[in-house]
Amino acid sequence: MPGVFKRPPKVAFLASKTDKAQEALFQISKLYPHVEPKDAEALVVLGGDGFLLETLHSLGKVRRPIYGMNQGTVGFLLNTYREDALIERLMSAVHVNLHPLIMRAETYQGQVISAEAINEVSLLRETRQAAHLRISVDGVVRMQELICDGVILATPAGSTAYNLSAHGPIVPLRARLLALTPISAFRPRRWRGALLPDNVEVGFEILQPVKRPVSAVADSLEVRDVRKVTIRADLKSSFTLLFDPDHQLEERIFQEQFDY
Repeated sequence: MPGVFKRPPKVAFLASKTDKAQEALFQISKLYPHVEPKDAEALVVLGGDGFLLETLHSLGKVRRPIYGMNQGTVGFLLNTYREDALIERLMSAVHVNLHPLIMRAETYQGQVISAEAINEVSLLRETRQAAHLRISVDGVVRMQELICDGVILATPAGSTAYNLSAHGPIVPLRARLLALTPISAFRPRRWRGALLPDNVEVGFEILQPVKRPVSAVADSLEVRDVRKVTIRADLKSSFTLLFDPDHQLEERIFQEQFDY
């Protein structure tokens, strides 16, 4: 729905450390009044998808709307970079609310680490030996043993990223589903994953955590040598991304299903 702001918002500019993004920051900062991030009503982020995710993770509990402009490589989560009419673009922007995944990982040394993921949580083998995983959904074991290189639980926004590279399904934003996708499954060989409601808790038990160590990665945060991992979507919390009306994230995710 357009019209997030009723008046021009106070903006702050953030940029990745690449030369391209820093040059864009220098130019656009000369054109528009701006404030420090803590005083901003909207954050204008210059960089790639990775930097946008880093910015989302750094927001903490004060989650200001983010309008990204691509100064990276792919820029799937960002708008086209232009220096003109920025305030007008912000005023007419369409917003998307993204619910993060909450990962709780327990290592076999007994350490417990929690983290958020906007795109996906991945479990990955650490050595040459395949991982052996048991998968449960809301406490019910659905797969006694999955032998694989790893497995991914992806949000709709993340379904076009690592999940898609592992041949997982693209999930429309409003589908209220999570994609559970194996990475190079050896047994059961023909299992291609599952689509799960976004209100379930998914549990992974590593069956041989010492002999066959596994790491858990929430977007870019890695926890090594895990023994047990639980993941759920935080439906009471969200991040807000802003998009130009002709560049909406929902439409681009939908169109990805027809691109080849």
